[in-house]
Amino acid sequence: MAAAFVDKARIAVKAGKGGNGAVAFHREKYIAAGGPDGGDGGRGGDVIVQADEHMSTLMDFRYKRKYVASDGGDGQGARRSGKDGQSLTIRVPKGTLLRDAETNEIIHDMSDAEPFVLCRGGRGGWGNCHFATPTRQAPRFAKAGMPGEEHDVVLELKLLADVGLVGFPNVGKSTLLSVVSKAHPKIANYHFTTLFPNLGVVFVEGGESFVMADIPGIIEGASEGAGLGHDFLRHVDRCRLLVHVVDVSGSEGRDPATDFDAINEELRQYSPDLAQRPQIVVANKSDIMADEELLERLRKRAEEEGYPLFVISAAAHQGTRELVQTIAARLRSLPPVQTYEAEYVKPAPVIDTPVLPDIRVEDGVWIVEGPWLERLIANVNFSDYESRMFFDKQLRESGLFQRMEEMGVQDGDLVRMYNLEFEYQR
Repeated sequence: MAAAFVDKARIAVKAGKGGNGAVAFHREKYIAAGGPDGGDGGRGGDVIVQADEHMSTLMDFRYKRKYVASDGGDGQGARRSGKDGQSLTIRVPKGTLLRDAETNEIIHDMSDAEPFVLCRGGRGGWGNCHFATPTRQAPRFAKAGMPGEEHDVVLELKLLADVGLVGFPNVGKSTLLSVVSKAHPKIANYHFTTLFPNLGVVFVEGGESFVMADIPGIIEGASEGAGLGHDFLRHVDRCRLLVHVVDVSGSEGRDPATDFDAINEELRQYSPDLAQRPQIVVANKSDIMADEELLERLRKRAEEEGYPLFVISAAAHQGTRELVQTIAARLRSLPPVQTYEAEYVKPAPVIDTPVLPDIRVEDGVWIVEGPWLERLIANVNFSDYESRMFFDKQLRESGLFQRMEEMGVQDGDLVRMYNLEFEYQR
């Protein structure tokens, strides 16, 4: 059984946390507690996304949805820094868009070989050697490492092909691709043979080449999700040129001109920009054509739209060489494959400056919470007097106590800061 084609997946990624700074002392005559020499924590590992030309689907992300980089190592004595966390590289097919899962905004277009840092690791915390002052010669506290960035991301694959073959199912798109390239798509005489896009490299005389994509057959209502719908219409978004394949044999009782209009209408409904893309119309299966009037009606409609028409038989290899040469000549005058600009604006990084936390009163207890306060508490050794004085000084300088007094806190009121509880004293 063939593997399913996966072109959209949601994953959660998280960079590594920075290592904690160390509290350590060395022995040295006339220096209190031997002198502080705690080293800094290592930086957390980044999450990096890399385009891989050997991948063709997002199947790897169907079962594994969470990706976490390594944390940085904690600092040690003798001012030894902790080891940096190992970065995690996620490989995706070339042409994958990274979107913010909440807003659907584009974060980055993985259409080249350059790696992209999706989430940066957290900074390592300072060791206690950074906190020594003339009046505080033996600090018994250090800084905790900062958390790494995390993000919920939608991966969306949009094929990087120069030419997209479009048309109804069973009109010969797969056969044409197999004839003009080295691709070997599954071919049979029934509808929806192609259940996922196939790519082939077409070589032209003179050393030129281009990438052609066989897009699964489009049906009426596809722009609204009918049939394979949006799942595969997105793969023609980047194509510079559309080759519209139409069955003119009349073997299934269909009218080629009507089919031609129906497919173009679906393209217009899906994307007005896509409907304006340059197009070459290919009348296929001409070797078994029963009524030449069908071909003439299609030719007239193509001329009205301003599109050139080629009469071929992919199965019999008739007209395919001339078609390839025309496609190559047309591509020379067209702009390169479309890339998408980033829309997502990353929030400003969290910095260690005092930000007044949230203050509320519940059942007579003053509850104080906030990211800055949480990090501050993680940095303090409450069993050490100097550390407690440092904590009190930080709270007063931030304006927290002044704000609480303006809100009516009284001496003796119970204050809760995460797992820390104390009675308020002015």
